[in-house]
Amino acid sequence: MGKYMFHATYTGEGLVGLLNEGGSRRRAALTDTIEAMGGNVEGLYYAFGETDLYIICDLPDDATATAVSLNIANAGALNIKATVLVTPETVDEAVKKTVPYRPPGA
Repeated sequence: MGKYMFHATYTGEGLVGLLNEGGSRRRAALTDTIEAMGGNVEGLYYAFGETDLYIICDLPDDATATAVSLNIANAGALNIKATVLVTPETVDEAVKKTVPYRPPGA
């Protein structure tokens, strides 16, 4: 399972739905979506500022995360983007790898 953070901003249409249903019902709907795709929600938070909603979740793979993101965006209520999250242990593994990279002009 991979860990992902979805960042979402409500569209005008989505905001009307949020105001009608409330935050708890929308949390339940989004949790149902993630769980139906074989994942689980670690946290879901509404926020002040540029981003309205954050969802931290586990999903089986990148293709599943992409499918969730595309289908939520296609519904028109949220503008959404996904960030892949990595553990400190993954970073430990990464820094041990030698990468043959040459910067431009070097």
